[in-house]
Order: sequence, then structure tokens, then C-alpha cells
Amino acid sequence: MSKLQKKIDTKIVKSINKNVRSSTKKLNPILKSIVGKKVDVALRDLSFSDKRISKDIKKTISSAVANAENNYQYDIDKLIVKEAYCGKQVVMKRFRARAKGRAAEIMKPYSNLTIILTERIKQTESHGTKS
Repeated sequence: MSKLQKKIDTKIVKSINKNVRSSTKKLNPILKSIVGKKVDVALRDLSFSDKRISKDIKKTISSAVANAENNYQYDIDKLIVKEAYCGKQVVMKRFRARAKGRAAEIMKPYSNLTIILTERIKQTESHGTKS
């Protein structure tokens, strides 16, 4: 018998939050810390985070959980964060007056935040025998 991969058809649940008022540099470490965790653990970690932007990430995850429950009838307890990433959006440019008639530029970046959830499926992997 040849080694065939069984393709498991799983639906992904996506939630996108556009125009998040933070840079991708500040978002990425928080997003990397929640990838692979169960949803309730990720929400708990975000509620105790000191970062200001963690409230928006928490809101996006909650939206994805609501999508999973209503659209696909997934069990909330089995959901995990499969992917979490952000991308650049617009940058508002402002100027502040400085000494001697100069101006210092202030960049106010925005980001797009995407959270992808999936349902954890218990996989029974059997290691082949030589029989």
C-alpha cells in the first residue's frame, strides 16, 4: 500500500479588523504569542496584557468565535488560533513645530488584523509496522 495523505476537509473561520490604530511592529509580537493556543487561553492572555492594542485583538478573536459558532456550528471549546497576522495600511502624516522654524514629522500608522481559527481535530496517527 502506498503512503497516501488523507486530506481532512476543515472549514476555516476568518475575522478581519481593518484600520487598527497601531503599527505592525507593535502588533506582531502579540499575535505570535497567541498562534496555536486555544481560544479561551488566548483571550485570557490578552485580557491580562499590558499592551493597549490587545483590546482590539481580543475583539477580533471574539468576532471570529461568533462567526464559527453561528456560521459553521463549531464547538467553541475546540477552537484554536490557526493563524494571526497583520499587514500595513495607510499612514497619517502629521507635523509638529520645532525650533528655528523647522518641522518634525509624526507618522501615525494603521494596520489590518486577520485572525483565522480552526477546530482542533484529534488525529490518531499510527506509525507503520513491517507486517
